[in-house]
This record gives sequence, C-alpha cells and structure tokens, in this order.
Amino acid sequence: MNERLRNVGPGALVAAAFIGPGTVTACTVAGASHGFALVWALVFATFATIVLQEMAARLGVVAQKGLGETLAGLLDATIWKWPLILLVGLALYLGNAAYEAGNLSGAALGIQALAGETDGVFAGSVAAIAVLAGALLLSGSYRLIERVLIGLVVVMAMAFVATFAIVRPDIGALVAGAVTPVVPEGALLTVIALIGTTVVPYNLFLHSTAAKTKWQGEEDLGAMRADTAVAIGLGGLIAILILSTSAASLFAAGIEVSSAAEMAGQFEPLFGPYSKYLLAIGLFAAGLTSAITAPLATGFAMTEILKLESRQTSRGFRLIALSVIVIGAALALTGTRPIEIIVLAQFANGLLLPIIAAFLLYAVNRPELLGRHANGTLANVLGIGVVLVAAGLGLRLIVTAIA
Repeated sequence: MNERLRNVGPGALVAAAFIGPGTVTACTVAGASHGFALVWALVFATFATIVLQEMAARLGVVAQKGLGETLAGLLDATIWKWPLILLVGLALYLGNAAYEAGNLSGAALGIQALAGETDGVFAGSVAAIAVLAGALLLSGSYRLIERVLIGLVVVMAMAFVATFAIVRPDIGALVAGAVTPVVPEGALLTVIALIGTTVVPYNLFLHSTAAKTKWQGEEDLGAMRADTAVAIGLGGLIAILILSTSAASLFAAGIEVSSAAEMAGQFEPLFGPYSKYLLAIGLFAAGLTSAITAPLATGFAMTEILKLESRQTSRGFRLIALSVIVIGAALALTGTRPIEIIVLAQFANGLLLPIIAAFLLYAVNRPELLGRHANGTLANVLGIGVVLVAAGLGLRLIVTAIA
C-alpha cells in the first residue's frame, strides 16, 4: 500500500487542489438553487480538465519544462514578450488571489460551523489559517500534512457517496441534467463558477511542473495519461455527487444556502446533528490543502516566467507565494459574505481560463518542444472547443451585465 501511495502521480495533486471549499460551496449552491439542471456543467468541466491537464502534463513529461518556463522561452524573442508576460502574470496573481481568498474563507467556514457565527470568529480564523498555510509553505513540512488533509477530504467525499445513496436522488433528472445543457435564468454566474472550480488555470502550471519531476520522458506518457484521467475523473464524480446530494435534499426542501450551517443540511439524512462536524472537518481540510497549492503553483509559474530560481527555498519563490496568501487573506477580510467570496473566486477562474488555455494550446503545438507528441487534429479540436465554450460563457456574462 505504501508503495502505491508513493507512485500516485500529479493527477491526484491536481484533483485534491480543485476539490477545495470552492467545489463544495459552488456545487452545493448550484444544487440547492437549480436542482439537477447544472450537472452538465460539471460533466463538461471534468472532460475539459482532463483534456487540458493532459496537455500540460505532456509538456512537462516530454519537453521537461513547466508551462511558465515554456511560455517565457517562446516569447523571449518577440515584441509581445513583456505585454504577454504582464498579462499572464496579472491573470495568475489576480485569479489566485481570489482563489486563495475562497480557500481561506472556506477553511474559516469550517471553524465557524463549530464555533458559531459570533463576532470575530471568521476574521480570526482567516488570519490563523493564513499564518498556518504560510508557515507550512516555508517549512517544507506541508507535504506530509497535505496527505493527511487529502485523506480528510476523501472521508468527506465518502460521506457524500453514502448520503447520495440514502437520499436516493431522481436518477432520471440527474441523467437529464447531465446531457441537457441549459442555463436557467440567473444561473450563468453559477455555471461559470462550476467550470472555474474544476478547470483551475493555476493547476495547468502546477501539473506541468509536477509532471516533469515525476516522469522523465515519452516512455512515461501512458502512465501520465492514466493518472490524469483516473484522478481527475474521480474528482469530477465527487463534484457531481455533491451537487446531486444538494439537489435531492436542499433544493427539494426549498432551502437556500447562505451559511455553513445550511450547507451542512445535505448531510442530515445520514449524520443528523453531527452533520456540522463533518462539514467543518471537510471544509477546513479542503481549504487548508488548497490554500497551500494555490500559492505553491503561483510561485512555480511566476519564477519560471521571470526566469528566477524556482526552488521552494529561494527568496523569489517565497516572496511570490507568501504575497498570494497575504492578498488572499486581505480579500477574505473585506466583509463580503464567505459564500459569495468563494463563488466569486470560481467565477474569476472561469473568466481567466480561456487566456491560460490559449497559451497552453500555443505551446503544445510546437514540434520543436514536443516533436511527434505535439498536438494532433483531435487534440486541437478538443482543446479549441474547450476554450471557445469557456470564452463564450464569459462573454455572455459580460454582455448580460452591460445590457
């Protein structure tokens, strides 16, 4: 068993990163507000994640370069170098700062679910979790703790599976929601949030860097693809179970979600009064895990793009990673309701996705990088399709807001 755990690839890290408080919250809100109508968004998001993460990991395995390092190299001799580096840098920083705010808010919600919504509990929890995440990131001992937290998230996922079986959702409605892409009135932001909570732009940078460390050449492509498909597929399934459980319990009862206590209502068929404890553990574990991976990925990406030393102990890496935690904590303490911060973070990621994905597509179409493993027609059709759908949803939201 220990040997199997050591052989788990970067796909598991990516899945653990996107199964954070944003996933729990966005899926719960979607199910409680719209029933099964938005299951299709998670099906699309899971498929899109597998497609894009495979490209990022293939870049790392074959070219032995991270996405940030690759982009910096491709742009080095062009007039677009600094404008595009600035664009990507801002996208990463702003997106990850919003995402970090959601992570810290989600973990704080877990504590708040136990301590109650009294004055100072949320703010104090955000500050304490930010300090803990920063300390773990600096110490290097976060790897062991991260495994423990991932285990706690798995426990929560198993609870959703059990609750799903007990509440017995309408399978016909679930299947219909999975294959019928409709956007109910007022649900567009939620759709983008569901996509943003699954297809996380920073994971593309994290996956490519982790893959080049885990695997050493094209002979490992089969293992990489299997790891990516299985791990991310299971992560997507968990997200669908969360939404479906919420739809069958909260939506059926007409309960709107605006607090951690209301989110815990979907566990009540199985755990009764102990529901809040389960949700508290899950949100805290998911939040702290993701609160580490977001600044970690930003540190890797930005040091690669700026051609700085990318070791986790380097000064540049630490300054970049810690700044994401500080900005995220500041955003989380603005006074906005935690649920709204988390959904907004996923929304921001959904809008940033087309920019980062377009850069990735450009990189994996370069034969000088990937040789015969550069994108073929099918991979490009799938990748461009993902980018167009994500861009179309974002454009529709902007047009709707202006109108």
